[in-house]
Amino acid sequence: MTVDQPMFSVLGPLEVRLPGASPRLGGPKPRMLLATLLLHAGHTVGGGELAEVLWPDRPPRSTAANLRTYASALRAELGRTPARIRAVGAGYAIELPPQELDLLLFEERVTAARECRARGRPDEAAELLARALALWQGVPLADLPGSPLWDRRLDRLAQARLRAAEDLVELRMAAGEYGEAAGELRALLADHPFREDLWRRLMLALHWSGRQGEALHAFTAIREQLVNELGIEPGPELRRAHEAVLAGEPPPRPPAPPGFPAAPALAAAPGSPGAAWSPGESCSPAGPPDPSAAPVAGRALVVPRQLPPDLVDFTGRAAEVAALSRALAPGGVAVVTGPPGVGKTALAVRCAHAVREAYPHGQLFLSLGGTAPPDGAAGSPAGPGELLAEALRALGAAEPLPPTVHERAALYRTLLAERPMLVVLDDAAGAAQVRPLLPGGASAVVVTGRRRITELPGAARIDLDVLPQAEGLRLLTAIVGAERLRREPEEAAAIVRACGRLPLAIRVAGARLAARPGWSPAVLRRRLDDETARLTELRAGDLEVRESFDRSYRLLPDDAARAFRALGLLGTRPLPGWVVDAVLDRHRSDDVTDVLVDANLLRPVGTDPLGQPRYRLPDLLRVDARDKAGEVDMPALARVLAGWTAAAEHATARLPTTVFRLASPAARRWRLPEDALRRVAADPVSWFGAEHETLVEAVRLAAQAGLAGAAWGLAAALVPYFDLRCHLGVWEETHHVALEAARSAGDRAGEAAMLRGLGQVALYRDRYAQAAGMFRRSRVIFRTLGDVRGEAVSVCGLGAVGQFRGDPAAASRHFRRALGMFVSLDDRSGEAYARQALGRTCLSTGDLTGAADWLGGALRMARELGDAHREGCVSLQMGRLHDLAGETGRAMRAQGRALTIFEGFGDRHCAAYAMQGLGGLQAARGDWRHGSARLESSLAIFRQLGDRSGEAATRRLLGELHRSSGRRALARGYLRAVTSRRTGEFP
Repeated sequence: MTVDQPMFSVLGPLEVRLPGASPRLGGPKPRMLLATLLLHAGHTVGGGELAEVLWPDRPPRSTAANLRTYASALRAELGRTPARIRAVGAGYAIELPPQELDLLLFEERVTAARECRARGRPDEAAELLARALALWQGVPLADLPGSPLWDRRLDRLAQARLRAAEDLVELRMAAGEYGEAAGELRALLADHPFREDLWRRLMLALHWSGRQGEALHAFTAIREQLVNELGIEPGPELRRAHEAVLAGEPPPRPPAPPGFPAAPALAAAPGSPGAAWSPGESCSPAGPPDPSAAPVAGRALVVPRQLPPDLVDFTGRAAEVAALSRALAPGGVAVVTGPPGVGKTALAVRCAHAVREAYPHGQLFLSLGGTAPPDGAAGSPAGPGELLAEALRALGAAEPLPPTVHERAALYRTLLAERPMLVVLDDAAGAAQVRPLLPGGASAVVVTGRRRITELPGAARIDLDVLPQAEGLRLLTAIVGAERLRREPEEAAAIVRACGRLPLAIRVAGARLAARPGWSPAVLRRRLDDETARLTELRAGDLEVRESFDRSYRLLPDDAARAFRALGLLGTRPLPGWVVDAVLDRHRSDDVTDVLVDANLLRPVGTDPLGQPRYRLPDLLRVDARDKAGEVDMPALARVLAGWTAAAEHATARLPTTVFRLASPAARRWRLPEDALRRVAADPVSWFGAEHETLVEAVRLAAQAGLAGAAWGLAAALVPYFDLRCHLGVWEETHHVALEAARSAGDRAGEAAMLRGLGQVALYRDRYAQAAGMFRRSRVIFRTLGDVRGEAVSVCGLGAVGQFRGDPAAASRHFRRALGMFVSLDDRSGEAYARQALGRTCLSTGDLTGAADWLGGALRMARELGDAHREGCVSLQMGRLHDLAGETGRAMRAQGRALTIFEGFGDRHCAAYAMQGLGGLQAARGDWRHGSARLESSLAIFRQLGDRSGEAATRRLLGELHRSSGRRALARGYLRAVTSRRTGEFP
């Protein structure tokens, strides 16, 4: 198969060419689905848009199922081709090499032709244009019913074809190939019979190819056509061409050197016969220079006024407007960057109008096409040579222009040195594209672009973000009207939030409301609430948020595009940089992160307490990234969750409260970079503090993705931190989410682990019956699975329930059973806990000898294990033992030791119990002032952490203290607040 016969064709009837038998594409609807995807190759077409194409009158209820059926059938038929149809959210996309689709090949060749022309290679440019136009086989998709949703794309294609044909004619005539140019022109006139400029060129081409009679006949034909059908005479340019043919004028002489006076035939005054062949239609090599000529001889002075109109409803940005206006002083250069749709051009135009009076020689506005859609007319960023040519023509420079970028830039600077102007360079691709367009001198320049451009020395940089909520509301109000929004202010605010406060999205939402006077704001708000359809809703006429995002996305390298899609699956929380490593399954992916940051698709949001840079996708870009993600991106999500699991377990292993930790054998682990692991290990509590909200969201994401092992593994890894900080609410939330995921997946180990954790939360909240039920169910499952340690941990929970319910016999029975299991497993940490628990049970019954035995053994084991936190917990109970034995001094030393250990770990919860015990001992010795202060401190911590039983016990001690000191009213206040029956024995 040759390149000139691509496998897929839409520039004519829809065709798929394969060796051997042609694929069976089915009826009209599968063919229209394929045609729609090919028209938007490489981009996602939403399910709603596809439904409008296939069922323009009324989509069936089974739309999604029908689309899946058609897509599946097409995949089967196209299996031998390099094309891949993939599902992206509710929509679909087709991916294939550009050379296998005539539309993409056409655009590629047109772009290459323009580059050749800009580099002074007109013959190559003409050959490329001819091959591009040869791909057209008639009206695009003429064999299909068509759709209004195709119109914009097809209109752009038609314009691109016309411009390519005109460019080819221009090159033919510049090369003296007048006969070939005449043939091209006749073909164009068949489609555009009233284009006088085409008729003028045809007359001159015929005349200069020696066919004067045909040229005069052409004038007669167009004149009769204009008079008879439109009632008008030919225009002045066509009449001047007629006079040139009658006078027998020869073709134009070789053009003068670039920048010098044109030859007489090219630079004649308007109205003279020599003006029949207009400048710009020759690319011939330059002749010998004429040093005596002036740069713009023969031309009237041109004062360009090219600024687009200012937006009448421009809103906010006061600080940015002031900064940019200051930067546009003579000689100033400013760069405005920001994500797509943030209003960069609007700001630049607003400020350009504000300062334009300071530049009376004119204002230039050049569109650099840094993110132009691939429609053939602007398939890639415009080259500096092409842009300089546009600027020089606007400045009235003589044709032909200098052939090289260097010479054009020199002439451009020369002209602007004499006449300083304001120059707006919109939609820049990068610094390399901009540098030749900087005039220097007293001209001012403002550059806009999506990519961060920091390489221009001395340039003021203004980085735009989304609008503040209040300014977003003002913009919506300016578009829709104050009266309409005043009736539903909360709905209006919700619309702005759903738009991510992005100016383009707010403008589109406002336009939709303005076009639908019967809608209340609540109608649009409800439609925007569904994130899966939000970007489909944010489209009005030629304003479309998704299309704006697509222009940035398609410029990304493959790795950056993969990372962007995967980040969209990771929720709303800011993320550390290593997440991109996990997405790409390699370390040191900072280069990819930098690409996304420089493209303004990923926002740095500072550094966390551990020194990690953090990033987040802006709200609507996150929605777009998630919509673009498909099955191919799910392994990346799984790796990120595996990274969070590994990091959380790495941190948990260094926390003090790990005796009941349960791990998920089914959860994957992905090892973080060593520097990240070092940060985690150095300060695990601070790491959890920085990440725990992100980890909670990761549990939900894992559950939603059906990754039950990751969901409950993460939830379980969070328990020691939640226990340490008494975060009972999120502990319960994550465990409920993971429990449902485990049950849905039939993961019995996960179900047991989550029931065990939920039982602990219920215990802390004094819901003893609920706690006992969960502990019993988890125990049964662990026993069924043969997980002895899991069963022992559940039995410990039953022992704690017995203890807090005032049933020491049951508590002792459970703790002894758990102790036996821990001993059989040689789990010395579990054994130390069980011994401590048995000692505490003995204390509750007054068995001081038994308590001393159990607690002494637990203390020895804790010290042997180096488990300082367990030593603190045992010391707390030893303090109670010594107190009951009347050994107040030893009791205070033990409680003080416990307090020192807990404060060293930053464990405020256990420290509060140590304060409680120490304060009670001090008060008992008559040191009421210090004892009361300790008790008040512990009370404040219990209240802050939501420990109701600890709070009740401390209030009871304070009440008794004040009552014994004669402050009865104060005592009654404390005792009245005591509602809990728990003993307050936590550690």
